[in-house]
Amino acid sequence: MTLLSWESCVARNELLNNITHKDLKIIQERTIQSGDNIGYSAIIPLEFRQAASCYPIFFRKTKSDNQFEAVALFGFVPDENLFLSDQRKEDCYTPLSVARVPFAIGYTQNALTGQREPVIHVDMDHPRASTTQGEPVFLEHGGNSPYLDHVNSILAELISGVTVCKRFTDILQAEDLLEPFVLKIILDNGQQIETGGFYTINEKVLRELNAEQLARLHSQNFLELIYMSIASLANIKKLINKKNALLRN
Repeated sequence: MTLLSWESCVARNELLNNITHKDLKIIQERTIQSGDNIGYSAIIPLEFRQAASCYPIFFRKTKSDNQFEAVALFGFVPDENLFLSDQRKEDCYTPLSVARVPFAIGYTQNALTGQREPVIHVDMDHPRASTTQGEPVFLEHGGNSPYLDHVNSILAELISGVTVCKRFTDILQAEDLLEPFVLKIILDNGQQIETGGFYTINEKVLRELNAEQLARLHSQNFLELIYMSIASLANIKKLINKKNALLRN
């Protein structure tokens, strides 16, 4: 699962620990300078309801593994977040994949069990990472700060959510419910924008599903997600209005 769908910049990820990173702080303000001017973010199913109230929800294939993921669209180009001021004021939902930055999930192998276990990595090159300002990651004597506990809970939700999202997108593919989508718009100043690489729900196929297929989707709570993603496309108009307002100013 990637944070950016226009694939992300190179990160300097380090395994988080309370010795190397004892003075680490994370800047909380959401600004362009803090790396928040991103075009979209991956989301997991439990976020669909809140995300759909603000953003258009699409699907895309990741370059890393060619698997489908759900994404909330913030802008029309990779470094454009038209909702940044809304996210800063908490007028719009901030996806977990944005809130967890600059932390990420990594895996290590347990020497005793041989099992892969999740660990926390931190991107020390990210503009949010600091030693002089922001929320402390560790307490003075090495324990986890309340902020790090919050990050841990976000990452735990993302781990479980990625699994659910894969089941969801797998069944969407199996039922032929995803179709390519190219967003073409003309702005008030005459500028034409075309954004591709996305998929949406094929509503014609959805209408033709039989009772057994619909029941299977409903039993896994996927039918609700489908309708929320369809309804979220009304937010494309909101994106266009924000872009036009930006150009006027």
